[in-house]
Amino acid sequence: MSTLTHVRRGLLAVLMLGMTGTGVELLLMGHYEDTFQLVPLASLAVGLVVFAWHVVKGDVPSIRAIQATMALFLVAGAAGLWFHFQGGAEFQLEIDPEQSWWTIFAKVMRAKAPPVLASGVMVQLGLLGLVYAYRHPALDTEYHS
Repeated sequence: MSTLTHVRRGLLAVLMLGMTGTGVELLLMGHYEDTFQLVPLASLAVGLVVFAWHVVKGDVPSIRAIQATMALFLVAGAAGLWFHFQGGAEFQLEIDPEQSWWTIFAKVMRAKAPPVLASGVMVQLGLLGLVYAYRHPALDTEYHS
């Protein structure tokens, strides 16, 4: 078995663990109060199903589904960053509407709730998934058929 195969299997394990752990953490934190908060949970559930399908089939459609799902993770992560920042900024403006933009930015970035950079984990998982799928051996059959 090649080194790349071992690395790819390791990435798959890290992805599955990361998706599961992130989903459990979001559930334990009650990250389901409104529709937008369900996006990462739904994305993670889809990701787990797609990777399980891929483990069973390992075919081109499953790789393409991984790529699409990981693109969804990137969008969900970026949107989460925006929503977390926006929520924190609105809170800071309610406290003191006279604050400068820089002061608000600094306070929001250091705030524990909502944690602005927390949704970056979705971006990280999405990028790892895209690396996993990059030039996957199953795609060789697509290009040589």
